[in-house]
Amino acid sequence: MGAYRADDDYDYLFKVVLIGDSDVGKSNLLSRFTKNEFSLESKSTIGVEFATRSITIEDKVVKAQIWDTAGQERYRAVTSAYYRGAVGALLVYDATRHVTFENIERWLKELRDHTDGSIVIMLLGNKSDLRHLRAVLTEDAKAFAEEEKTYFMETSALESLNVESAFTEVLTQIYHVVSKKALEGGNIQATLPKGQMINVGSKDDVSAIKKGGCC
Repeated sequence: MGAYRADDDYDYLFKVVLIGDSDVGKSNLLSRFTKNEFSLESKSTIGVEFATRSITIEDKVVKAQIWDTAGQERYRAVTSAYYRGAVGALLVYDATRHVTFENIERWLKELRDHTDGSIVIMLLGNKSDLRHLRAVLTEDAKAFAEEEKTYFMETSALESLNVESAFTEVLTQIYHVVSKKALEGGNIQATLPKGQMINVGSKDDVSAIKKGGCC
């Protein structure tokens, strides 16, 4: 077996999903975090796509595989496969459109119906740079997050505000959940073979990502 490319040299692989209504900025949050890019000409995402980025947490290389899907109703058939194996989720609303915040409750229910109870969830109020158009109060979103026991941040993919912090926080919390389960002798081994998707739920959902690995 040949040597791994640097891009494939990681200790953990975490699947994180972006969910929320259309046009709340999910794709720009993804491109800002993974490529440090932002497009004013964003079009609706067709189907599903994902991007990856590796960060270091407590001397371990964590590779995030972040999935993005269109929030439009007609694509909601992808849900079960989309959520399968996810250990983290960013629940996104547009701070300038109150209806996108109202729909968060439905998205959260769908997320919890399809994932394990220990999934790490962060509520994100995006487009916080459009202060004069704000329609969702920070206090209301914070109260909702506290009630639902999720993390919360306000972001601007345009200004690159809190995007890095939000993704890093979610990945760090996932790492802590996984480490804790490993220490408690749960169904996650302390040292996982490279290429195994870490899943804090049932073993059936674990997927091998990297080709050329052994086992």
